[in-house]
This record gives sequence, C-alpha cells and structure tokens, in this order.
Amino acid sequence: MAKKEFTYRGKTLEELKSISINDFAELVPARQRRSLKREATDLQKVFIKKIIKGNNIKTECRDIIIIPKMVGKNIRIHNGKEFIPVLIQPEMIGHRLGEFVFTRKRVMHHAPGVGATRSSASLSVR
Repeated sequence: MAKKEFTYRGKTLEELKSISINDFAELVPARQRRSLKREATDLQKVFIKKIIKGNNIKTECRDIIIIPKMVGKNIRIHNGKEFIPVLIQPEMIGHRLGEFVFTRKRVMHHAPGVGATRSSASLSVR
C-alpha cells in the first residue's frame, strides 16, 4: 500500500516551501492570515532567522504560526517551566507552536491522606 503524499489546500510540501510567506498566508484560515500579514515582532524575526539557519532551537514565542520552512526542524518550546522538544511535522502547518506544548499538567488524583476524611480516622494503626 503506497503512502499518501502530504498536501495542504491542494499544494504539496515542496510547493509550499517554494512560495513566499504572503502567498502562504492566502492559504491559511483568517486568524492565521491576519497574524502572518501583520508585521512580525522582534522576537519573531530573530526566531525565523534562527530556524532557517539551524536546528534544535529554543523559543518562548508560542504564538508563531508554523510555516512550511519549519517542517523537519526540532524546536524546544517553553511551557512556562521548561523547554519541551517538538519535531515539526507537515500536519502541523498553519497551527501555532503553543498548541503542541501544554502549559498545565493533567490532574492525577491519588488515595486521600491521613485525616483527609472521616473514614480515614477509623483505619487501623498496623
């Protein structure tokens, strides 16, 4: 069974990498399009220069839209406490970096502590 080739809005990954950011902005939904068409902040400009040059980059810019030039790069994204490594896949194009790193841990409940409930007072001491 042949592997299906990735396409985004009818364009292959190679075609997406060859077009400019303004042309790519026309393919993404309205919220992402507005973000790409506005002038990038200084932090975002530095990040884009780093992403073109190398791999394994740290960033705290969670609001950057993933563009085709980022595919295949390993980016460490800050979650508020630490940098979490994320490998950018073609399916992530058009999303924001922060969507792939959670800022809150999942609540995991355990057994209640001693004195937490009335029933824990009746436990045997052994």
